[in-house]
Amino acid sequence: MKPIELISPVDGRVYATRMPLERAVAEAAVARAKAAQKTWAARPLAERIALVQAGVARLNEMKDVVVEELAWQMGRPTRFGGEFGGVNARTEYMAGIAAETLAPKMVEDSDTFRRYLAREALGVVFIVAPWNYPYLTTINTLVPALIAGNAVMLKASSQTLLVGERLAEAFHAAGVPADVFQNVVLDHATTEALIGARAFGFVNFTGSVGGGVAMEKAAAGTFTPLGLELGGKDPGYVRHDANLDAAVDTLMDGAMFNSGQCCCGIERIYVHESLYDAFVEKSVAWVNALKLGNPFDAATTLGPMANKRFAAVVRAQVAEAIAAGAKPLIDPANFPADDGGAYLAPQILVNVDHSMRVMTEESFGPVVGIMKVKDDEEAIRLMNDSPYGLTASIWTGDYDTAAEIGARIETGTVFMNRADYLDPALCWTGCKDTGRGGSLSYLGFHSVTRPKSYHLKKV
Repeated sequence: MKPIELISPVDGRVYATRMPLERAVAEAAVARAKAAQKTWAARPLAERIALVQAGVARLNEMKDVVVEELAWQMGRPTRFGGEFGGVNARTEYMAGIAAETLAPKMVEDSDTFRRYLAREALGVVFIVAPWNYPYLTTINTLVPALIAGNAVMLKASSQTLLVGERLAEAFHAAGVPADVFQNVVLDHATTEALIGARAFGFVNFTGSVGGGVAMEKAAAGTFTPLGLELGGKDPGYVRHDANLDAAVDTLMDGAMFNSGQCCCGIERIYVHESLYDAFVEKSVAWVNALKLGNPFDAATTLGPMANKRFAAVVRAQVAEAIAAGAKPLIDPANFPADDGGAYLAPQILVNVDHSMRVMTEESFGPVVGIMKVKDDEEAIRLMNDSPYGLTASIWTGDYDTAAEIGARIETGTVFMNRADYLDPALCWTGCKDTGRGGSLSYLGFHSVTRPKSYHLKKV
């Protein structure tokens, strides 16, 4: 069994090394989780909520260390301060709706019958987290799963190995039992073997489409429920009645923040012909104001991509598009930190179309293509011309228009005049190759519990 190495994108060195668990050791960890889950679920709901909130509070106390480690692990500039805003907001919202959401729904309570629907924990929830927002994506499932009475096993990405350790440290310090929440380092073979052996009551995976396919294959025949958040190619549509400056600022930020490595980042933009020239001009100025560099430099707004192989994918897409007639609008000379490796200059492409991979395949980097459209019909057709369906961002001055267009777009979330945002009161979900299932909102609790019916009769 080979050690897992975390290569820092900051300087290319090995930042951390961990040995994956042998299968027998992993199976023993699952057994401990299953044994501990029953006692955890028997605790009062208010007690579980308080312990989860305390765990997140402990994590907040580690903020300085966490922000620095994230920069070393996946390159995000320290000026952005980690992921604590979203972590805290999502935790508080899910904690706040837990009692109402998990309470039994009474159908009848009489001298003859008591009939009600309850929700029961699934057992051991297995979270396979990604590297791009490793704390946020874990919290989306970890918080409701623990509150609902599940034990949780977390497998962090090899690119962000230390995230699982920090979460476990925080939650254990707050009083969550060690066997109830375990951070585990696993290789692919052991992961698939555990899933195939029906080790878990629920598997939540965030990652590539290929990874999602592997999860489904591993779970085939086990009837283990899966939550899959996979690829994305999220569009923005700027209508003729859009606020131009707001659209530029939000869509460019959605395309470039975190070096474009956002699940719901903006990867393609369609602009009404009446605003197209102005939108492009302002977008170029916006992107040219970014500073690519070392993430520990306070002036840096664009850090390296998490791995040089991810940057290579983006470079290839851009080169292919230019060879096919696309026009690049950002001069790489404006970004001298571009080293041909993980540090990648941002790019805006025009004269693009859907024959180009950069407009149809996930880029997950700081590049965006912009196309001119003549009306809503053309924009809707192009937005739907994708194997993915996570979010879409519509820019207009009218709620009803946005809702009408949104109803025709194959996507999990419709934004009006915003982008790249998760509202914990709304379900985070996707369709098509983006995956299935949902997290956050009251439906997030439904994902980590099962309905159980009680039909009680007096005789």
